[in-house]
Amino acid sequence: MPDIADPRAFLERLFYAAVAAADLDKALAAHLPEKPRGRTVVVGAGKGAAQMARAFERLWDAPLSGVVVTRYGYAVPCERIEVLEAAHPVPDESGLRASDRLMAAVSGLNEDDLVVALICGGGSALLPAPAGDLTLADEIAVNRALLASGAPIGAMNAVRKQVSRIKGGRLAALAHPARVVSLVVSDIPGDNPALVASGPTIPDQTTRANALAIIEHYGLDLPDAVMRHLEDGTDEPPLPSDPRFAGNEIKLVASAAIALDAAADVARKAGVETIVLSDAIEGEASEVGRQHAAIVAKILQRGLASQERLLLLSGGETTVTIKGKGKGGRNSEFLLSFACAISGQKGISALAADTDGIDGSEDNAGAFADGTTVSRLAAREKDAAEFLERNDSWSAFAAIDDLFVTGPTGTNVNDFRAILLDPLD
Repeated sequence: MPDIADPRAFLERLFYAAVAAADLDKALAAHLPEKPRGRTVVVGAGKGAAQMARAFERLWDAPLSGVVVTRYGYAVPCERIEVLEAAHPVPDESGLRASDRLMAAVSGLNEDDLVVALICGGGSALLPAPAGDLTLADEIAVNRALLASGAPIGAMNAVRKQVSRIKGGRLAALAHPARVVSLVVSDIPGDNPALVASGPTIPDQTTRANALAIIEHYGLDLPDAVMRHLEDGTDEPPLPSDPRFAGNEIKLVASAAIALDAAADVARKAGVETIVLSDAIEGEASEVGRQHAAIVAKILQRGLASQERLLLLSGGETTVTIKGKGKGGRNSEFLLSFACAISGQKGISALAADTDGIDGSEDNAGAFADGTTVSRLAAREKDAAEFLERNDSWSAFAAIDDLFVTGPTGTNVNDFRAILLDPLD
């Protein structure tokens, strides 16, 4: 049996292997489009957009210009592509100006020109552009309601693109007749590229009727102006059949599946049997935490891990229905729920983190947990269940120094969850 003296260091190594699998230089190099006869204009949005822009600059040995927008604090220096910053996860005025800049960058092009769209997770919030008579305040209200609803990312983005002048393929439509090639780093369960960043250059089939059904299902309280806009039914985003998209291309350059496979490869080379449960898990974070604990319990009950270490990996994007006023994100909430369910059990170590380096509202990527998490909180006169009830997972893990802090990683291929079962621990 391989020696893993420090389970947390091992789990951390797996996280960085997953992130490295989304290395942008390698990923983009394999998907570069043909050079055009005319101009090359680069646009982009997302928490890893600046890193994508820098990598693309290094790889593109021809003239180009462009502009991308990323989250505050995530910018990196680029030579030919301008990098803007805006607020995430709730839009702000800087994002509004960035949307205008991107739309201006693709306007007035011709059929000899090429638009390269660098799209990754987080782009929805970074590209506010209220449609019709709506205001930025209206779009902010929509975003806040969606973030608190517990709706999956696909449902959230179906609503977002119906109240926008740039999402749902509208940016690509504006670029017509130029050819648009979208290079996408997916943070979406199932890797539908039209859902990443609400698809500014990639249309899909969702309609106003779909958005209204989602609003009703999740009981969203949206401004009257938003509801009037949705019920009006005019000026919907273009459908994939629109002829303006006929010559465009979509290339998935990195995803959760690729990242998890890389982590699994590292673990197996270390002699640890590994199971990838899924790369597309969705649902309420706390419930998914309990489900993972139930899987662990069944494995231990059947004695499958009695002879050797076993690693469970999963990805996807869970959600949190906000009921309290605590601090944290979906990964730390998942992990606190998992910790409550495995409390007192030996030989279980876990890491849950967002591959972009930021989990929710604070500066941590995620956290570590094991069978002693709850008891260590109790020793400090703190109740893990109470932290979970008020959505305050960050405070719980901060209290016992179990936060996992990486800083911005420059990529985003969704959640990373790793659970190590060690019969010798």
